[in-house]
Amino acid sequence: MARTERVERTALVVLCAAVFLDSMDLSLMGVALPAIGRDLSLPESLLQWLMSGYAVAYGGFLLLGGRIADLFGRRRVFLTSLAVFAAASLAGGLLSEGWPLVLTRVVKGVAAALTAPAALSLITTTFAEGAPRNRALGVYSLAGATGYTAGLIASGLLAEISWRLVFFLPVPVAALVLAASPLALPRDVRPQRARGGFDAAGAVAVTGGVLLLVFALTERNWPAGVVAAALLGGFVLIERGRPSPLVPLEVFRSGTVGAANLAALTWACATIGWQFVTVLYLQQVLGYTALATGLGIVPMGLAIVVTANLAGRLISRWGLGRVAAAGMLVQGVGILLFLRAGATGDYLTVLLPALVVHGVGNGLSFPSLNIAAVAGLPDARQGLASGLVTSSVQIGAGVGVAVLAAVLPLGGSPLAGYRLAFLVAGGFSLLGAIAAAYGLRARRPAAVPID
Repeated sequence: MARTERVERTALVVLCAAVFLDSMDLSLMGVALPAIGRDLSLPESLLQWLMSGYAVAYGGFLLLGGRIADLFGRRRVFLTSLAVFAAASLAGGLLSEGWPLVLTRVVKGVAAALTAPAALSLITTTFAEGAPRNRALGVYSLAGATGYTAGLIASGLLAEISWRLVFFLPVPVAALVLAASPLALPRDVRPQRARGGFDAAGAVAVTGGVLLLVFALTERNWPAGVVAAALLGGFVLIERGRPSPLVPLEVFRSGTVGAANLAALTWACATIGWQFVTVLYLQQVLGYTALATGLGIVPMGLAIVVTANLAGRLISRWGLGRVAAAGMLVQGVGILLFLRAGATGDYLTVLLPALVVHGVGNGLSFPSLNIAAVAGLPDARQGLASGLVTSSVQIGAGVGVAVLAAVLPLGGSPLAGYRLAFLVAGGFSLLGAIAAAYGLRARRPAAVPID
């Protein structure tokens, strides 16, 4: 193996370990919340923010994080934000007060919002567009999916011992990545200084707008949603008049960026919203324990792993649009198969097929959308494009969870509510399939060797 190839593979392992960590932290907290509440006597309203504080900060700062990576150096931003993430994890495991604990989650969300686009843009600038980049992005997507599944399993195991272990677990993983990164990641190329300086007004408008949007969806706070819409509208006006905007609006005219972000948003509405509802269904209707729920989802994670490894080759043969649309449709079928589950759904004959089918669709669609979101853009825009697609996923997750949570009480009975939520999640998948089929149909990456 040539030295360049070895260095690239080592860099990919390091960057994928970081996204594995970010994804794992999203799912680690949920199962541990009851134990934290009992131990620290915290109300449910405060416990919710241990999850939503991370999500709001993560979704709100992603666009800013992508631009910061472009302007100040991807490796520098990656290492600094990962160190902050590890420190906040350690502090969270040592604290015993409610709001300081929430603050550590918010800090971790901001750090993850800087780490994720820096890692993704390091991949897209390290690997050439076409076969090498497609394979690398497929592995990257796989790391994110397996991290989320691993978090569900680890949370159930660790919470039975001590909830503090849920906070401590990311620390040694982050330390290993930090130790390997200086040897594996390429040094930053000095970025060109942007004309007109840093777009502070745009940064404040878009970050505040997205933060309030995610907050409004999480808390169903409509006045916050109105302010968010005003800020985001103001952001568009600001960007049109800036010589060096935070988000150059012409990026959406480039290739498949706009369609990929729309499809990614609906993808997250469907799959993250569905996962939220499914975990509740397994525990509240079928009586699964938290650990049994995590273990029950493992086959879906395995299906994602296998399919994501094949996605690059399928994209090269069929094109981004066909693979992404097919993946969204298959994912939707897996969601709708849950309509067969009743008050006593059998795991082997009802739940397992639905989980596997959903995982296959997930493994096809997510890598396709990540590739489409950054395809055809110059290196100087890779951090921005990475931040855009990751932000679309986070905002979509907030929309999906909020919408499906609002739908649940409308069914007339608990079981009818879950079925209605599954139908809505399947509808989100269909919308994503349409966006991918029409918006990505012209894009076909370079061929991937079959060897």
